[in-house]
Amino acid sequence: MRQLVSWGAAAAMVFGGVVPYVPQYRDIRRTQNAEGFSTYVCLVLLVANILRILFWFGRRFESPLLWQSIIMIITMLLMLKLCTEVRVSNDLNIKRRSFSAADSKDEEIKAPPKRSYLDFDLNYFWHWSKFTDYVQCVLTFTGVTGYITYLWLDSSLFVETLGFLAVFTEAMLGVPQLYRNYQNRSTEGMSVKMVLMWTSGDTFKTVYFILNQAPLQFSICGLLQVFVDMAILLQVYLYSSYPQKPTSHTIHPASTKAL
Repeated sequence: MRQLVSWGAAAAMVFGGVVPYVPQYRDIRRTQNAEGFSTYVCLVLLVANILRILFWFGRRFESPLLWQSIIMIITMLLMLKLCTEVRVSNDLNIKRRSFSAADSKDEEIKAPPKRSYLDFDLNYFWHWSKFTDYVQCVLTFTGVTGYITYLWLDSSLFVETLGFLAVFTEAMLGVPQLYRNYQNRSTEGMSVKMVLMWTSGDTFKTVYFILNQAPLQFSICGLLQVFVDMAILLQVYLYSSYPQKPTSHTIHPASTKAL
C-alpha cells in the first residue's frame, strides 16, 4: 500500500502541473481565440523548467521532479504552437515577426531576409508569427545556458544558484497578478477556479518536496508559491466588497494565475 501511495504521489507530481492547461488548450481550440491566455506564461515556465533540468546535472534530485519539467516543457510548446496558429489565422494583416530575422518596418516580408541570430527586433520579442521562431529561441537559450552550466558544473555555488533561480522563477509567476489586483482594487477577469487549482497543486508540491527531502531551494520556493496563492485568494475576499468594473475590452491576464 505504501508503494502504491508513493507511485500515486509521483504520478501526481509529474502530471499535476499540466492539468490546469488542458481545459485552457481545449477552450482555445474550440473558440479559436487565444486572447485570454498570455504566452509570457509559457516563457517563464520554459525558462524555469530548462534551468531545473540543468540543475539536475549538478545535483541529482527526485526523478519525478525531472520528468515534471520535461512534461511541462512539452506542454508549454504545445500551448505556444496552438496560440501562434490561432493568432496568425485571426490576423487579417499578417506581419512577419521573427526571432532570427526581424522586419524593422513591421511589414509583410515578401522575400526571405538574410537570417541572423543577432538582428531580431526586441520590440517584438516573444510576439513572433511562426512557432519555429519560438523553438529557435528556446533552443538558443538551452544551448547557451547548457554550455555555461557545463563550464561551471564543478562549482557548488553555481549549481546551487542555478537551482534557486529555476524554482524562484516559477514561484514568482503569481506576483504580477497580485500586483495587478492591488492596482485595480479588483480581481475582475481573473479565474478564481484556476487560482484554487494552483493553490492545491502548490500545496501538494511543497509537501512532496519536504517529505522527500528535495533540495532546500524547492521547499523554500514552494512555500513562497503557496503564500502568493493565498494572498491572491485573500484579495478575492477583500475586493469582493468593491464594485466590479464593467468589462469593455478583452482582458489580458498578467500571469499563470489568470488564465
